[in-house]
Amino acid sequence: MPVEEFVAGWISGALGLVLGHPFDTVKVRLQTQNTYRGIVDCMVKTYRHESAYCLAPFDLIKVRLQNQTEPRVQPGSPRPRYRGPVHCAASIFQEEGPRGLFRGAWALTLRDTPTLGIYFTTYEWLCRQSTPDGQNPSSATVLVAGGFAGITSWVTATPLDVIKSRMQMAGLKQREYRGMLDCMVSSARQEGLGVFFRGLTINSARAFPVNAVTFLSYEYLLHAWG
Repeated sequence: MPVEEFVAGWISGALGLVLGHPFDTVKVRLQTQNTYRGIVDCMVKTYRHESAYCLAPFDLIKVRLQNQTEPRVQPGSPRPRYRGPVHCAASIFQEEGPRGLFRGAWALTLRDTPTLGIYFTTYEWLCRQSTPDGQNPSSATVLVAGGFAGITSWVTATPLDVIKSRMQMAGLKQREYRGMLDCMVSSARQEGLGVFFRGLTINSARAFPVNAVTFLSYEYLLHAWG
């Protein structure tokens, strides 16, 4: 059922993205900015000063848009640097060149390659451990397994996620890293090893409901289509 699996995966992924995007915005800001006292402070300030979040098709554009903190609806306030995803992409291309659009690409690849394996392996293992032989996992099992699979994957992914976000924001801050290793060393030297797990709490809080809904939707759609 390749077509059904593709459509089910697309729909469930979209639901997970909609549910998790606000948490992802807070996570990115905590990783790349030092102006917030914590998760709640970041949420409150973001909600207070901005009326909407920007969805973007590419990770770099998403991170740049998420880091815009200028109020959008207050008269006389500074205008945002980017007017939207297309303007953001065009500005990066013009100011930083074609390579600017690929900032953090290696960190993103290294983050996602092992993480996806851990993600699905954890989900399958938890479902099998909680389901009798010959039976399909229950909805509760799918929710719990999906949620913990998401948390497990983000525990391993967060250090490289921090590096990715910092390299993506480097061009905007007129700061250049010589590569991933330089970014890691500079971050650890200036802020300690704990910097590599900045955003882990919000990642985990986001990961459980997002991936629980994603897997439940996926399994439900496959079952409904027979």
